[in-house]
Amino acid sequence: MRRLALLALLVSSGCDGDGPSDAGARSDAATGSDAGARDAGGGGGEDAGRGDAAAPAALRVLVFTRTTGFRHDSIEDGVAALEAVAAARGWTIDDTGDAAQISTARLATVDVLVFLSTTGDPLDATQEAALEAFVRDGGGWVGVHAAADCEYDWPFYGELVGAWFASHPAIQDATLVVEDRDHPATAHLDATWMRRDEWYDFRRNPRADVRVLITIDESTYSGGSMGADHPMTWAHEVGAGRSFYTALGHTRETFAEPAFRALLAGAVEWAGRR
Repeated sequence: MRRLALLALLVSSGCDGDGPSDAGARSDAATGSDAGARDAGGGGGEDAGRGDAAAPAALRVLVFTRTTGFRHDSIEDGVAALEAVAAARGWTIDDTGDAAQISTARLATVDVLVFLSTTGDPLDATQEAALEAFVRDGGGWVGVHAAADCEYDWPFYGELVGAWFASHPAIQDATLVVEDRDHPATAHLDATWMRRDEWYDFRRNPRADVRVLITIDESTYSGGSMGADHPMTWAHEVGAGRSFYTALGHTRETFAEPAFRALLAGAVEWAGRR
């Protein structure tokens, strides 16, 4: 587990200049993950006019990276991106692959727990109970990409993530439709967002139980199997806590995209509100 170093310069240096990945970032918003949020713990310009309470002054974030199945080589890029966002926003952040950190005592020191492409069955029964209690009692949870390919035999986790992974075609370009731009994670985006990633299909459509933020247009790529309504990013409440999931984040390049970093920043700050 690492303690956050002062990495604010990384926020502005992470841009992937190859074009379509960042298309869709709104021209009226500042570029980069620290848009509108240079103050410590700043709520950011994307929250202007929202009815939600302001984000905590100094969010405490734990990034969990354990895998017992496939391990993405983008995990370290994701940790670095989150550390950069944290430095810009005044959060405290640690990362760990040690499941023993998912304990009642450790989670009592955390506002938001991020599952960063966790796979397989990374938690035992005691750790599962600690995570469930943390969320139901008001903790925030953010799942990124393969966090949906995880804990298939644990019913609460299905409720938490919203939908489990089913399959994916080859990595390719596609157009995302930003269905809800009234959420802090998506307020900086245009109505469509063209980018390259690994596009997940899910075992169920979670729409009935969550607030869908982003869908994907299956006509813009090959191999999608969910049809006209294919959610890719969503948010919902679980007990007194908040859960956010995005299927984006397979490639290393994704975590260098300012628009994606801004999405992660908004997701964590939203999940961290009590």
